[in-house]
Amino acid sequence: MPIKVLELHHVGFGVTNAVAEEMRDFYAGLLQLPQDATRWNIPGIHGYWINLPNGTQVHILGSDGPSPYAKGPGKDPVNNHIALAVEDVLAAEAELIARGVEYFTLDNVASPSLKQLFIHDPAGNMVEIHQKNERRPGIAKESAASNG
Repeated sequence: MPIKVLELHHVGFGVTNAVAEEMRDFYAGLLQLPQDATRWNIPGIHGYWINLPNGTQVHILGSDGPSPYAKGPGKDPVNNHIALAVEDVLAAEAELIARGVEYFTLDNVASPSLKQLFIHDPAGNMVEIHQKNERRPGIAKESAASNG
């Protein structure tokens, strides 16, 4: 069964902590894009979520060196990536397994029910896959279930 991608959720930029501040100033200051005040606390990751007018976000992920969530070379979810929201993350994982696609996961990092899958495209770009209704930009987790 194909993986049903519903939307581009965010683009993540992995940068040093100092550059994270400059990135925030660039997106929120120069470009006047609102900062998402409901960003989850991600232990060990300094950063910001910036809202774009179409509901997608820019995630600025600050870490001086490999993040505490790195699973080895090329497997650090804080590195640059795009994140796609899917209809069913468990079905997406089953499809990756069925096709023999190498991936790594993060479970419950910033939310007790968050499951993230990470794969690489043929050019080596990292792609995150997660459940669509897990989180919407600017909406606290408690409200996300009612807002889809």
